[in-house]
Formats: sequence, structure tokens, C-alpha cells
Amino acid sequence: MSDRAPGEETEALRARWDRRHRAAAALPKPAAILTENRHLLPARGLALDLACGLGANAVVLARQGLAVQAWDLSPVAVARVAELASRLALPISAEVRDLGVEPLPEGRFDCIVVANFLERALAPGIMAALRPGGLLFYQTFAREAVGGCGPSNPSYRLAPNELLHLFQDLTLRLYREEGLVGDLDQGTRGLVQLIGQRPLAGPEAANGTASPLSD
Repeated sequence: MSDRAPGEETEALRARWDRRHRAAAALPKPAAILTENRHLLPARGLALDLACGLGANAVVLARQGLAVQAWDLSPVAVARVAELASRLALPISAEVRDLGVEPLPEGRFDCIVVANFLERALAPGIMAALRPGGLLFYQTFAREAVGGCGPSNPSYRLAPNELLHLFQDLTLRLYREEGLVGDLDQGTRGLVQLIGQRPLAGPEAANGTASPLSD
């Protein structure tokens, strides 16, 4: 364990990500879980790119017609996302957010995307932040991995089937976790991918209709 106080841990993490985002020369590729399944996105509404980094996923969401909020701990990342949104004339609002201090609002988002980020304690809040019928697109690193891509600390990687348990209250729409089975030179290795939907409630559930989307 670290000897730093929680606030010092946060500032050290912020500084590390600021350095990384400042040094990045180009926008990374958006998460495959999003680009390969964008047909599942709602036609309109409010989306959240959580731990957005430089905003590659936010751009995909905005180009699909969604209003997007992009949150990250790093002010450098948020500034770069805001500049990108302005340059591309996309409806992306970028904010510095520390979710350890500012919890997610309940029932607000029609879609949430989380990529290459794992904070297990946030899982209940992420589910609650979805509107009924809202979708979660989640992709991050697995402990069963081929090669050295991703964090070296296993605490920041998912154990087998762990993501299923973290988001077990959602209706499963897609799940992929290949582990170390079969030909390791093919497939999607080292990643876990999930799309889950918050169940509808009340009359919406009875009618099988989604909740009203955001303006």
C-alpha cells in the first residue's frame, strides 16, 4: 500500500495522466466495443464518455447524433477534448471530474462508455446513472492476456468473468472474453467487452418501450 493520503494519491494520479496526455501526439483509436457495435446506440440522447482520455470515444458518440459529456481526472486531457470538440464542431462538453468526490448523477444518461479504466467501486453508480433502457459499453484489460499491452498491476485487470458480476444487474446484450483458449494469434485477446442495458421499469417494461431520450 502507498503511504500517501487519499488526496495525495489523487494528485499523483492526476499528474501522471497529465504527463501522458500532454505527450500524446495523436488521438488514439476509439474502443472496438463501441465502433463494432455502434448500431446499438440510440438515435439521440445524452451520452457519457467516462475517463475519456483524449476523447476518441466521445467523437464517435457525437458523430452518431448524441450530446456527449466527456469526463476525466486530467485537466490536460479535458482541455484537449474541448479543443477537439470546438475544431470539429461536435456537441461534446468536457469536464474535469473526480468521481471519488463527485458521484455520478442517477438516471441521467442514455449511454455510458468506459474504456481502459477500472474502478470496481464505481460499478453500482455507473448502473444507477443510466436511464431505464440506457446502455453501457465497457471494455478493459483482462488478467488472462497475451503480450504486454495494458497495466502491469493485476489489480487494474479483470479476473475471469469478473465484469459479468460487477454489472450483473444489467440485461446482457453482448459479452466477449476469450481468455487463453484456442489459437492465441487470433481473436480479441487480453480484453473483456460488455454491453449491458438497464432494465426498463413500470409501464415502459410492460410495453417493451425505451425511456424518453434526452433533448
